[in-house]
Amino acid sequence: MTHARLAVTLHGVKKSFPLGNGSNLEVLNIGQLALPAGSYTVLKGPSGSGKTTLLNLIAGVAVPTAGTIRVYDTEIFALPEPQRDRFRAQHIGYVFQTFNLLAAFSALENVMLAMLFTHAIPKRQQRQRAGELLSRLGLSMRLSHKPQHLSRGEQQRVAIARALANNPPLILADEPCASLDANTAREVLAAFLSVCREERKTLCIVSHDATVLDAADQILDMTDINRAGNRHNVT
Repeated sequence: MTHARLAVTLHGVKKSFPLGNGSNLEVLNIGQLALPAGSYTVLKGPSGSGKTTLLNLIAGVAVPTAGTIRVYDTEIFALPEPQRDRFRAQHIGYVFQTFNLLAAFSALENVMLAMLFTHAIPKRQQRQRAGELLSRLGLSMRLSHKPQHLSRGEQQRVAIARALANNPPLILADEPCASLDANTAREVLAAFLSVCREERKTLCIVSHDATVLDAADQILDMTDINRAGNRHNVT
C-alpha cells in the first residue's frame, strides 16, 4: 500500500525511559506498523505491553527515542512543537479512559471548547457541530447539563463528541469504556462506532471487549508487534 492509502505508518519506532542509573528501559520497539485509511484497528495485550505508549506516540504527545511516525503523509516529529500541536488538534481526536471534562461548562460547551483553538470548523458552525454530535450520541436532552449532572456513560459520550469535534480523520481511543458497567459500555461503544463509521474515520482503539474486537478490521496484539525486551511497568 502507498502512503496515500495509509493513515498511520511507523518505521523503526522505539521508546525508552532513563532509569536514573545511566541505563535505559526500552518499552517499545516496533519495526513497522501501518493503519490503512478508514480502517478500524484494535490494539490488545496485557497490562504493561505498551498499548497506551503506542497511542501517545501516534498522537504526538510522547516523543519516540528513534524511528519515524507519519500521520497522513506528515512526519509529525519533523514538525516544530507548535505546528505539531496544531496538526494534532486538526487531524487527531483522542478519547481517554478518564473523561477529563471541565466541571464549570455544559456538555455543549465542553465540546465547543475543543474547536476554540483551531480553524477546522468555522466559528459560526461550531455550536451546530457540537449539538449534532451530542445528539447523534444520544444526548440531545443533555446539552445544557454540566458533568456533575450527567451519568458516567453520558460523560464519556461527551468526551467522545469532544474528540470528534474538529472532524479529525484519525481517532485514537484508550479503553474508553473501561470505567463503565457492561451494559453502559456496550451502548456507548455502539454509538461511538456508529459515528466513526458514518464519518469514515480511521479508528485505533485499545480494548479487550469482545464486541469491539468482533467489529474490527484488524486486531494487533502488542505481544506480537512490540519487540522490546523488558515490558515491566509499561502502560
